[in-house]
Amino acid sequence: MNLNIDQIFTYFTQTTMEYGPKLIGAIIVWIIGKVIIKKLTNLFGRMMDKSGTDASLKPFLKSIINIILTVLLVISVLSMLGVAMTSFIAILGAAGLAVGMALSGTLQNFAGGVMILLFKPFKVGDLLDAQSHKGTVKEIQIFNTILTDLDNKTIILPNGSLSTNSMVNYSTEPTRRVDISVGIAYGENVENARKVLIELAKTDKRVLTNPAPFIGVTELADSSVNLTFRLWVESADYWGVFFDMNEKTYETFNKSGVQIPFPQMDVHIQKEA
Repeated sequence: MNLNIDQIFTYFTQTTMEYGPKLIGAIIVWIIGKVIIKKLTNLFGRMMDKSGTDASLKPFLKSIINIILTVLLVISVLSMLGVAMTSFIAILGAAGLAVGMALSGTLQNFAGGVMILLFKPFKVGDLLDAQSHKGTVKEIQIFNTILTDLDNKTIILPNGSLSTNSMVNYSTEPTRRVDISVGIAYGENVENARKVLIELAKTDKRVLTNPAPFIGVTELADSSVNLTFRLWVESADYWGVFFDMNEKTYETFNKSGVQIPFPQMDVHIQKEA
């Protein structure tokens, strides 16, 4: 069917009169709404700054607030344009369910990231032993946690399994115990070796006096009497004291005449008649 110019003009005029005010109103609401959302998000950020919220949690919470307010604004604008929101919300819910099922692993990591950021079992800079990996926390993301191990490799751990499995955080407590195993020869005086180690511990200012150093016999091995040398230090001094004490123990035993044995075997040869 052919339409003349008058019919086209009339249809365009009627459509403009009907939907024009709604469209203009929706645009105005969108612009004002975006400005308000930005101000509210910034206000929320300042409130978190004043409350001392963890730095790794702030960007995540601000983005969540921004997304929620933006979704509400979109729904309001579409309602002003006459879109049936009941059907729209139903479609949105069905799409969300389908996406959720497809991304179940990703959502698990997301939930794990939220739990980690809220309950803070560790923070950036902590030394962790988790999922057979040991390293320093470099970054806590919403889906993954980034570690840097002791030889500077990057380790990426999914937050889902990280939040539900056991881990060891070496940085929670201010002090740690250094355990050093030392072997002395059979026939050596254990008490003399103990005195040598106690004097050695006193020479290192990093070693704490409370709790006091402990030396005890832990094993009567095949070739040696094994002692455990336990020292308490500040967590930051752990590895320095561990390596230094192993070296100094060896040097001090040599100077003091305390023998450190090496594995040996006695072989008896019998001559047959």
